[in-house]
Amino acid sequence: MEKRRTDCPALPAGWKKEEVIRKSGLSAGKSDVYYYSPSGKKFRSKPQLVRFLGSSVDLSCFDFRTGKMTSGKLHKNKQRARHEPGVSKSGKPDLNTALPIRQTASIFKQPVTKVTSHPGNKVKSDQQRASEQPRQLFWEKRLKGLRSSDVSQEQMRSMDLPTGLQCIGPDPSQDCLLWAIASALHLSSGPISGQSSSAEKNPAVWTNSNQPPCRGFTVSEQQIRDQEQVVNQVRRSLEEALSADFMARNAEHTKVRKKR
Repeated sequence: MEKRRTDCPALPAGWKKEEVIRKSGLSAGKSDVYYYSPSGKKFRSKPQLVRFLGSSVDLSCFDFRTGKMTSGKLHKNKQRARHEPGVSKSGKPDLNTALPIRQTASIFKQPVTKVTSHPGNKVKSDQQRASEQPRQLFWEKRLKGLRSSDVSQEQMRSMDLPTGLQCIGPDPSQDCLLWAIASALHLSSGPISGQSSSAEKNPAVWTNSNQPPCRGFTVSEQQIRDQEQVVNQVRRSLEEALSADFMARNAEHTKVRKKR
């Protein structure tokens, strides 16, 4: 046998075409064509090439024997596509009328029956899921290592939670619990009471996504009254500070006007 190996410009760089000419037998004078990838893998047919290269190279007009892209096949494919149903004048498939095609392999196409309506078809919907999107469990871990900063790029001190709040779950840090409680207060319209006792045994199974990942707790009336006093005191202090700042600004403004 006589072997001739040459480069194949129609394929990516590094591909080789080998033509083996038979010297004896009834098929003497005929030749076999093979292709070799840059890594040395041998391909004996066009389907093998198509499966290996996939969508990276369009081999629809590739002639396996000559190793060239034939314009005649391309012209025939365009003419055929123009006369096929479901294809627009530009040659592109019209998605509104074209039937779907099941591609079990990149070169084998089989038609699929498209059923748009059937008397037995029923659409079931979950009203609760449609109105409320499911919440991700333990999302607070994504914020780990992030701290808020003020305008001067200095990290702000984190809030101190009551000692009675104990976090449960994969990240038992106070910051994780603070993020969860702040999010629950902002998004939930119901009361915040923590997790049930079952969540302490297996948080990955029994955690309620609508509640922060902490042990169940109750807030007494006295605690609410104490917190109201703290809030009122902070508001009075803020009001006094704003009044003092306003008076100082007015005095400075009057002083500047007198100098003029």
